[in-house]
Amino acid sequence: MRSLPGGPNGPRIRTDFPYETAHEDVRVPLPDGTELHARVWRPVTEEPVPALLEYLPDRLTDATAARDRQRHPWYAGHGYASVRVDARGHGNSGGLPGDAYDPVELADGVAVLEWLAGQRWCTGRVGVFGLGPGGGAALRIAALAPGPLKAAVAVGAPDDRYDDGGHYLGGSVLACGLPARSAAGLARVSWPPDPRYAAGDWRETWLRRLKAVRPSVHTWLAHQTRDAYWRPGGPREEPSSVAVPVLAVGGWHEPYGDTVLRLAERLPQDRVRGIVGPWSHGYPDGGPPPGPAIGFLQETLRWWDHHLRGVDNDVMAEPLLRVWIGASHPPAPAPEELPGRWVTEPAWPSPYVTPVTYGFQGAPVLVDSPQRTGLDAGLPVPGGGAADLPQDQRDEDACSACFDFPVPAARPGADGPGTDDDEEGPSVEVLGRPSVRLRLLTSAPTGQVVARLCDVAPDGTSTLVTRGALNLSARYGPDRAVEAQVGEWETYSFELAATGHAFRPGHRVRLAVSSAYWPWIWPQPDAAGFTLDPAGSSLTLPVRAPTRDAVEWAEPEHAEPLGVSSPRTLEEPRPERVVVRDVARGEWRLEVDPCPGGSGTRVYPDGLECTEEATETYTIGESDPLTARTRATWTVRLHRPEDAWDVRIETRSEVSCDADAFFTSDELICREGEEVVFHRTWEERLPRTAG
Repeated sequence: MRSLPGGPNGPRIRTDFPYETAHEDVRVPLPDGTELHARVWRPVTEEPVPALLEYLPDRLTDATAARDRQRHPWYAGHGYASVRVDARGHGNSGGLPGDAYDPVELADGVAVLEWLAGQRWCTGRVGVFGLGPGGGAALRIAALAPGPLKAAVAVGAPDDRYDDGGHYLGGSVLACGLPARSAAGLARVSWPPDPRYAAGDWRETWLRRLKAVRPSVHTWLAHQTRDAYWRPGGPREEPSSVAVPVLAVGGWHEPYGDTVLRLAERLPQDRVRGIVGPWSHGYPDGGPPPGPAIGFLQETLRWWDHHLRGVDNDVMAEPLLRVWIGASHPPAPAPEELPGRWVTEPAWPSPYVTPVTYGFQGAPVLVDSPQRTGLDAGLPVPGGGAADLPQDQRDEDACSACFDFPVPAARPGADGPGTDDDEEGPSVEVLGRPSVRLRLLTSAPTGQVVARLCDVAPDGTSTLVTRGALNLSARYGPDRAVEAQVGEWETYSFELAATGHAFRPGHRVRLAVSSAYWPWIWPQPDAAGFTLDPAGSSLTLPVRAPTRDAVEWAEPEHAEPLGVSSPRTLEEPRPERVVVRDVARGEWRLEVDPCPGGSGTRVYPDGLECTEEATETYTIGESDPLTARTRATWTVRLHRPEDAWDVRIETRSEVSCDADAFFTSDELICREGEEVVFHRTWEERLPRTAG
């Protein structure tokens, strides 16, 4: 095997494979006559081979082209037909785009899978995989159990699109998730087909597609409880429907580690294996930091070989879960690699984990957090940007009620695998979902409570470990809205996101409780906060007994890169994350550049120049929740100088509120050259039924 070394923290580049490979672009016919654009990498052989499908609503010719080039040729080089397909109404596929959760998209995916199985070069056995939306599609297709499908790999995929899909958290609107995702989606779905790859008249297809575009924010805000829109069936509601083996993968620095643990708990052990690492949102073989990365392509190859070829390679003899437990570390917005260790779990819930409850102490305390509390929260779905992860939490802690529990600094004779330093004593290892029980007195029928679990070092630095939130009206479940009882003590219980973390001896476990968390949580109309009674409140941690574990991964590797260059960036590149305080107006503003790698230009080997500039702005007054507003702008230019092709897409999305409703304003302008070919605005008023 020949390979080239990667960068300082990147994968090695493999250049020699068991098979020579070739690729081609094809059109996949659907039952209704629509054709989807696909790119197929195949080994050069006369023998039929199994097929792998990655299917998602994005553009394979540019948006995911660099990522696709890392893995699809790699799989083909190992004897698989590896296929990337754009969903209906996206990229260079035909048809019109639908809702983000349109069941038609799933039916199309099944049709593509069956088409693959019927090709002369395919054995009829197919696997499906993906990241994010592609991983979600893989899970949902697996739940439909089409005959040719034999296995799935889902990375960074939600199994609950209401609470883990970037829309809501604990029954509250995820302000830096829901509107921002809608704005980005409006910009992305408005990209035209590329004339070089489109079938038929690209301009006619583009204009027809634009007429069908609608901002998703209107639909998402129209369903503020977990109603039937969010519950279409699938692995969360019907785990028995998943009839093929699933390798579920997630990271602690994204919302999808919970998905892995839920699947491990609910699916039969012969149908699931899980991996949770320290990662942000991306493939774990050299994607966005933090690391360490793993040889993920090699691990999935073992999965495919067993389930699609029948190779007896003991892949199902692996532990049910291989999980990263991070060690105490200083807070950092973009660490390249974090300390910690891999552990294994034979079952979930784990036989090594015991719930340990820590009672609070002290007199009742008023929690009335400033509305800007949460500006140091980082992104809900970090993608490896220079400012994606949470900052030092001391400023946030100062706006919260904090309850600390010391980890003993020394324990004579301590020794074991859970020990950072034998002279110090063992760490307190936590694995799973912490939970809180809070006794609160509210003076308003609406509100929210946020709980953050932090690791406080001896020097006072506070590192966020995990967090959770509850809209007080969702205390009986996110499927209903029941106002809080004003002037009466009530007990509110909820879980925090799952985590794996070891608190070092001499550190403190901190539970910080706030009544605001902007811009993660859209504030409720009343800003009165609540009174917390420590005597009736507690924190429960899933404490893991130390074990000696041996987990080995291959070195990360990729196929040769695509060769995308970035010759030009903005003349004055903006910081990725800026907080501005207007002292005179009592207002705080957060400005974020949401473009992967920052706004600028990318040049592809086929001559396409893609320039993106985007800004998300979140503004709120210090004490008035009704001043909350978001604004996102995206400008995209797609240019092929040699073909004289030049189009621009400009979008603007805004959300504001009063006590009774959300107000959305969206605008889309599309140009060919200097000519405006499409311009539309949307204005909506959506009642605040729960959010």
